Parts: sequence; C-alpha cells; structure tokens
Amino acid sequence: MKTLKIFSAIIICCCLASASIAQKVKTETFKVAGECGMCKNKIEKAAKQAGATKALWNTQTKVLKVTYNVTAASVSTIQQAIANSGYDTPDFKATDEAYNTLHACCKYERVAMNKACCENDTCGKGDDCCGSMDCCKQL
Repeated sequence: MKTLKIFSAIIICCCLASASIAQKVKTETFKVAGECGMCKNKIEKAAKQAGATKALWNTQTKVLKVTYNVTAASVSTIQQAIANSGYDTPDFKATDEAYNTLHACCKYERVAMNKACCENDTCGKGDDCCGSMDCCKQL
C-alpha cells in the first residue's frame, strides 16, 4: 500500500512537471526569403543558433517553422539572426552587406521598402492622407 502511494505521487509530480515544461515551448511560422537548399541550411542553422530547438524551412513556400523555449529565445531574436545571415524576414531586413555575402544561387529578389512618401514634409501622414498606402503601413 505504501509503495502504491509513493508510485502515485511520483506519477502526479511527473505529469505536473511535463505540463509546466510544455507551456514554455512555442511554435511559430513566418516567411523567410531564400531560394535553394543552401539557403535552407543557412536559415535553419541561424534559427537554431538563435535559440530555436527545431527549424524547418520549406524551399517552395518560403515558410520557416520554428519551435523554441520562450525562456531562452524569442521569435524576434530568431528573425534578427536570420536577417544577419543575409535573408529577409517579416520583421527584419538583411543588410546589404549580409545579402551580398550570399552565394549567387541564394540571391533572391529583394522587395524594396519604399518609405519616401512618409519621410518628406509634404506627406501629411499626421492628417491620415496616406494612412492606407503600403509605404505608410511599413513604418
């Protein structure tokens, strides 16, 4: 009888511990610019070095699925690390220097971030004249 109580207590503790650990793990998906299998390796490696426990980038859809422990990493730090390796993400654009270090087959078409309409004095953004324009949404 005493052994049964101890065994039950151990099982309950294990269940509670695994439930608390599971709450700290998060999985997210986001687009990452890239072209080929070499890109796949670099993107996944950068994500893992930034704290992702799992990273899988699909070369067709350009979507990266990352799993990470929220106490050790964040989606922001993962995206920043990927951008630092030369690949644009939704929240971070790779620098020209990082992009230029990519192999020729890895160079993807970069989408220009046009902010000119909102950077000049005649924009009128404060008056909501261009609030629906794409360039103003990216600020």
